[in-house]
Amino acid sequence: MMIRMVLMMALLSAPFPQPGLASDIPRAAERHRAELIRVSRAVWGVEAPVAVFAAQVHTESWWRNGTVSPAGAQGLAQFLPSTAEWLPRAVPELEREAGRSAPFNPGWALRALVSYDKWLWDRLNGADACQRMAFTLSAYNGGIGWVGRDRKEAERQGRDPARWFGQVEKVNAGRSASSLRENRRYVRLILLERQYWYRKAGWGPGVGCGGGHD
Repeated sequence: MMIRMVLMMALLSAPFPQPGLASDIPRAAERHRAELIRVSRAVWGVEAPVAVFAAQVHTESWWRNGTVSPAGAQGLAQFLPSTAEWLPRAVPELEREAGRSAPFNPGWALRALVSYDKWLWDRLNGADACQRMAFTLSAYNGGIGWVGRDRKEAERQGRDPARWFGQVEKVNAGRSASSLRENRRYVRLILLERQYWYRKAGWGPGVGCGGGHD
């Protein structure tokens, strides 16, 4: 119920959709649409921010199931083998509902993505739903440990550790320059651009992120 209330408040303050068209969505996405909606609602509830998760898959793999990154991340959700093996132990419901690690299985990958996002969301806070989702996505991309270190560094510098945009995103607690750029761009692409494409295409709600994210 609390998740639903927080997400509904964010939707009421949602900005005008950012530039982008439904035609920017890869054609391959459509074959996974129903399954993503189903598993998102199963894990997050009926108000699940499906548009955010769709934008996340888009950013991870462009909906190409056979994708393997240079670092070895696999499948639609781009899990490293070590994370794919660990996640069912951290989230037992994942193994009960989708089976053991299978990152190249689209059904498993989508369930794992929304389950890992929920696991991170439950362990992170933020000034509002947008900021909390930004921390969640930053952790998915770079690890929850780095989010904690970045927040401590932001607080040390006199910044607001409860706000990712314009605050925590501006500091570096020790990542390489390339890792930092990738992480910050990842969050912005999903929340400030691509989720709006999927919202406009009717995939479901997202998380409202207003202006001023410089």
